[in-house]
Amino acid sequence: MSDQKPTATERFFRIAIALKGLDGALQVVGALVLAFVPAAAVSGFTHAVITRDLLGDPSGTLARHLESATENFLHGDTKTFAVAYLLAHGLIKLGLVWALARKIVRAYPVAAVVLAAFVVYEIFRAVHTHSIALPFFAALDVVIIVLVLREYRQLKRAA
Repeated sequence: MSDQKPTATERFFRIAIALKGLDGALQVVGALVLAFVPAAAVSGFTHAVITRDLLGDPSGTLARHLESATENFLHGDTKTFAVAYLLAHGLIKLGLVWALARKIVRAYPVAAVVLAAFVVYEIFRAVHTHSIALPFFAALDVVIIVLVLREYRQLKRAA
């Protein structure tokens, strides 16, 4: 065991994968909640947010965006997609975080490729759905990819 203090990059990497693990766990929980929440509850929540002016003007841009998103969510395959996507995405993240936390060297390139695929998909979905959040998550995934690759290079040099 080494007495060396972790570098700032390594500490940042550890924080980033911990956040990614928390994100993965929240996605799994979110998927399970969405799977069992009735459409009436989602619609009622949206109505309460809009009518209580929690997003500003009830006829404003944010309120209309939330109302439209709720309608799209409640009709068609969107709910099924959201549950499947969140569950798969969350479980994959948890598995990658577990492997990275244990410094399983083979997991680093796999994590970079999987996260890159998530970035591509998040951008694709953002373009088609006009999501505000997906580009933000894609940018965070790019930062984590950079950190994963840096940590991987450091581990390869130390081996």
